[in-house]
Amino acid sequence: MIRDAEILVVGGGPAGLCAAQAAAEMGAKVLVLERDYAPGGQLVKQTHKFFGSEKQHAGERGFQIGEDLLKEIQASPNVEIMSETTVLGCYEDGVVTALRGDKHLKFRPQRLIITTGAAEKFLAFPGNDLPGVYGAGAVQTLMNVAGIKPAERVLMVGSGNIGLIVSYQLKQAGVEIAAIVEAAPRIGGYLVHASKIRRAGIPILTGWTVKEVLGAEQVEGAVICQLDEKFQQIPGTEKRVECDAICLAVGLTPLTELCWQAGCEMKFVRELSGHVPVVDDKLETTRPGIYAAGDVTGIEEASSAMVEGRIAGYSAAESLGRSPEAAAKGREEAQADLRQLRAGPTGGKINAGIEKMKQEGGTVHVNLYGYSH
Repeated sequence: MIRDAEILVVGGGPAGLCAAQAAAEMGAKVLVLERDYAPGGQLVKQTHKFFGSEKQHAGERGFQIGEDLLKEIQASPNVEIMSETTVLGCYEDGVVTALRGDKHLKFRPQRLIITTGAAEKFLAFPGNDLPGVYGAGAVQTLMNVAGIKPAERVLMVGSGNIGLIVSYQLKQAGVEIAAIVEAAPRIGGYLVHASKIRRAGIPILTGWTVKEVLGAEQVEGAVICQLDEKFQQIPGTEKRVECDAICLAVGLTPLTELCWQAGCEMKFVRELSGHVPVVDDKLETTRPGIYAAGDVTGIEEASSAMVEGRIAGYSAAESLGRSPEAAAKGREEAQADLRQLRAGPTGGKINAGIEKMKQEGGTVHVNLYGYSH
């Protein structure tokens, strides 16, 4: 049996929840499929306060934003959320399949919004498969969701915002941070986060990396070494670091498998952190009726993902004729918010990536759902 849906949102993270909220406000019926036991995505594990304007939830902690969003959506008669539902594929006849428990489900949406987020990158070094080598997201989940102390002494790899924030959260949880090592010559995260780390007495070593992990059955330490200007290890600079866990915060890559399968045109854009779907200003892909928002279109902060979700939600509702004037106005306001978020120096990378994608152009593929612009 195939279930029809007006708008199907794949992924219940920041972008997905905001897309559902925006589309529902316009009167569209929205179904959200979320693979985890509860929606919220990265927000559920973020205990730090957001920056920016009041509109972008400045001063609120990530998990609080997620809770507020969820309450608003659950109060809407136009939104249904199916958790613990893993989407398996999107096919040529427009059917989206999913697995929930032992049931294989099929959906035929009029519009599809892909907000599948991103996955953590990893590093190759001897011992990286030992118990005690974590991704930063896993550490956040253990601490902030499950309430489990992941280790006693951690070596953090990566000084981007995630590495800095998780290091500070580990410190708050009573975990000692041996050091933060960063391969680049400069700290990658915001100065405000780096300053907190410095004040906490945690050393940040730029131009360093992990050479190998020590231990037979689990992490018992690590050897780090310096890198030259070509990011090659410098012999003779090795140092042993005592730790019982390694935390890798070395970046994210967009989760685009569904975009590939749906036949969306994809481009590799380094500034956007990998292969991403080509989208227009409404966040519609080259497959008419399929939209993408959040980290799946390029790695940014959660604030940007939420605004992109709103753009996609308003655009999908508008294309269905649901309160078109109000939807267009909402989309334009969200687009202005997104430009403001990307206006500062931290937006330079993402703006460069977007320009690069536009300059390379795109090819419109065959219409998947049988409707056109």
